[in-house]
Amino acid sequence: MADITRRLGWRHLRGAPTAHIRHHRGGQLLHEGPGLSFWFRALTAALSEVPVDDRELAMTFHARTSDFQDVSVQATVTYRIGDPAVAAARLDFSIDPDTGAWRGAPLEQLGTLLTETAQQHALDVLARTPLSSALVDGVVAVRERIAAGLGAEPRLPDTGIEVVAVRVMALRPEPEVERALRTPAREQIQQEADRATYERRAVAVERERAIAENELDSQIELARREEQLVDQRGTNARREAEEHAAADAVRAEAEAVRSVRLARAEAEGAREVGEARAQAQAAWLQVHADVDVATLHALTGTRLAENLPHIDSVTVSPDVLTGLLSRLGAPE
Repeated sequence: MADITRRLGWRHLRGAPTAHIRHHRGGQLLHEGPGLSFWFRALTAALSEVPVDDRELAMTFHARTSDFQDVSVQATVTYRIGDPAVAAARLDFSIDPDTGAWRGAPLEQLGTLLTETAQQHALDVLARTPLSSALVDGVVAVRERIAAGLGAEPRLPDTGIEVVAVRVMALRPEPEVERALRTPAREQIQQEADRATYERRAVAVERERAIAENELDSQIELARREEQLVDQRGTNARREAEEHAAADAVRAEAEAVRSVRLARAEAEGAREVGEARAQAQAAWLQVHADVDVATLHALTGTRLAENLPHIDSVTVSPDVLTGLLSRLGAPE
């Protein structure tokens, strides 16, 4: 929309670079071109603004295939006004000199023209195509047919319109039909998923079996090793017992020999001691046999005195002393 300002009964218009401005006064063209800026009087000026930029027109319409199935088409047409003078002559692009807004709705007219033309060609191609083919190859066929039809439409150049590009985003059937068409694929996908699940379970079972076999083999090997260990321990214990028995036998034999030798030594010592004692006793008796009786009495008293206990004091009564003296004085 053009920018219009007021100054003392005059108007100033400033257009955009993407808008083609046409200024008529008294049936004569005074200004024409994009991005213009000029002064004018509102009472005598006839202004029009034609956009020359690329514009996107989204459209959605329904069509019927050859097997009488309803499909919805989503497409976008990119267009631009290549000849603004022709477009301004065929459509009402006039603007209000006070506000700069369009007096009519020219872009809606262009949209209606493009939509109906594209829909006509899309219906023509889909009416000869079954639903299955339309869903597989319909997007390309409809896009090419719409592009060719819009390019060959004579009304568009006469209106100054150039089609830049055509895009078809989707061809979709009714929800019930779409669900029905999805069912075989879903079933196949589900079957593949089930098959993959079964294969995974089979692989898991096989791996579990292999693990169980490995565990069983490990247990068998462990039992065999334990048996070997028990046998080796028994052999070692038996060998140790034999070694201990042999050591005890050697020790007992050594003790016996030592005891015999010790007994012999003790007997020999006792015999020698006895002989020495006997010789000493015989010598002692021989010495006493040669001594007189008084000497033996004296020796006896001496030995008796040696064996008596320790006496601190002795009390001799007169009776004892008298009897002892009488006995000592008596003749032999």
